[in-house]
Amino acid sequence: MSATFIDRYARMPEVVQRTGLSRATIYRKMDRGEFPQSVRLSANVIAWYERDLQGWLSNPMGWSTAA
Repeated sequence: MSATFIDRYARMPEVVQRTGLSRATIYRKMDRGEFPQSVRLSANVIAWYERDLQGWLSNPMGWSTAA
């Protein structure tokens, strides 16, 4: 893996587009541990680590917070 892949962040509009999930579904899945947790970049900005999002995208049904 390159450093760019590991260090990249994906913000909500990109996550919605790439996953096909609604914002509400993303938050619900996060609460249940079925989707990666977001990270706060500033007071009004959240994002997901690209590596976590890519892991979920590669196996959404088998992904869990422990994975």
